[in-house]
This record gives sequence, structure tokens and C-alpha cells, in this order.
Amino acid sequence: MTTEHSESSPLVRIRSLLPGLARAEQRVAKVVLDSPSTVARRSITEVAEAAGTSETTVTRFCKAIGVGGYPELRIALAADTARTEARADRDLGGEIAPEDDLKTVVGKVTFADSRAVEETADQLDIDVLSKVVDAIAGARRVDVYGVGASAFVAADLQQKLHRIGRTCFAWNDTHIMLTSAAVLTGEDVAVAISHTGATTDTVEALRVARLHGATTVALTNYPTSPIADMADHVLTTAARETTFRSGATASRIAQLTVVDCLFIGIAQRHMDQSITALDATRDAVSAHRMETRHDGRRKPRDIGK
Repeated sequence: MTTEHSESSPLVRIRSLLPGLARAEQRVAKVVLDSPSTVARRSITEVAEAAGTSETTVTRFCKAIGVGGYPELRIALAADTARTEARADRDLGGEIAPEDDLKTVVGKVTFADSRAVEETADQLDIDVLSKVVDAIAGARRVDVYGVGASAFVAADLQQKLHRIGRTCFAWNDTHIMLTSAAVLTGEDVAVAISHTGATTDTVEALRVARLHGATTVALTNYPTSPIADMADHVLTTAARETTFRSGATASRIAQLTVVDCLFIGIAQRHMDQSITALDATRDAVSAHRMETRHDGRRKPRDIGK
């Protein structure tokens, strides 16, 4: 476990590892996630009883999420609770109720989005990120796979890399993803984006890319999901999707944060080339922007000259 990962919120780690835990361990996780401040004050026996399991299972759960043992979990939860209480005036909660007025909805959405960005940054493994930056910066070609909302994130990465002169393609059709992956080589990189890490189309495309020698990268919220098994490098986000937020809202913001970090890192590897390419692409579209004054009004154009 890296330093960056070990310092992240234990709740973030629990949510990301939840699908891969044993059923009894998942019950312990639910008790912790439902009331972390309460668990921080409880004995291991009380937590085991609340989860309907044994103290041994609680200890096994602690090891599975990387905190060593129950005393360490209590300390981590207490520290996380203190951080949460320090920003309690902002924390409106993630669940959006049908009776919430629009002002409350705006508050909940913006808080959840900002929290997703902060928690993603806190737990992002910088060593893995650096390896992915190096791989993409030196690649002959980069292919990005994503379906549904992840397809928009894939397109954003493609657009950013094209702007600095890197050859990149984003695909969201299953057949095209698979045929793209089949022609990649050891000089190429394949990036698969999936919040759940269980989207069969994306997992299969990454598997084929790996089979043909490409360096494979997964961007997912769940590091033990099926897509991670197909990846040489796994980048993780930390986003919570709830009842009204299951349409890839906070998860998309978190994914875009990682994409921005990748883009800047890659641009730094080829700074002079990147600046030249950015200037050229900016000039290429400048004629398609209206000139405006500081007050926002359009400047008059000379007609017929």
C-alpha cells in the first residue's frame, strides 16, 4: 500500500473494496459506513454483534481494507469523523429526496461533486499515475474505451491528447473497440474507463488489447473489479452514486479529474511540443469565436472589406 493510499479516508477505501469483500465482511462494512462515528466508539464485540458476525470476521475485514486491526480502524474512523465535523456546515448529505427544493438539490449536488474530487485526489496513487503518464507519453498510439457516461470521459481524454499532438482514439461501440484492440501492439496503450469496472464491453476490449501486447490502463472506482484484472495499471476514483445520482454524475466528475491530471503530466513530458501544439490548435479555431468586449457585448465587425 502506498503512502498516498494509506492516508486516504478509510470510508473511501471501504466503498471501493466493498464488491470484493466476503458477504459477512460486507455486513461489517455496512455497519461502519452507516455510522462511522459510532463505530469509532464501539468495542469489536459490539460491532460484530451489530453486523451479525464474529470478532474474527471484523478483524479479517480490517485487514482486507488495509488498516491492520480493529484498534487502527477506530483511530482512522475517529480522525475521519473529526475531518467531517470540521466541514459539517457544508455537508448536506448525498441522498436527494423527492421533496427537496431546488436550492437544496443544488447544495447537495455541488457538495457531492466537490467531495468526489477531493477524495479522488486524496487516494490517487501517484506512483501508478506517473507510470501511466510515462506509458502514454511514449506510446505510438493510445486507444480509449468507454460506454455510456464513461464514453464522454473517453472523448475528453482523446480531445485533450489530440490538442498536444498525441495520436489518440476514443471508441464506444463494442465491435469497433474490439477491432481497435486487435491491432494494437507493444508500442501502444489502451485505456479503459468504467465506474463499476464490470462493464463487459469495456472489460473485453481491454482484455483483447492486453492479449496483443498493449500496455493496459483501467480507470475505475473499484480496484478489485473485473476490469482491474485486465490492467497493467489501475487508477481509481472515489465517487458515491446514490438514488438520484446513479446516472454517472459524481463519478464522471471524479473521472474527469484523473483525466486532467493525466493530461497535464503528459504535456509536461513534451513541454515544448505541447505548447506549440496548443498554440496551433488555438489559432486554428480562433476565427470561429466571436470577438467580445469586457462588458460581454460583441465587438462590431467590418463588413465588406
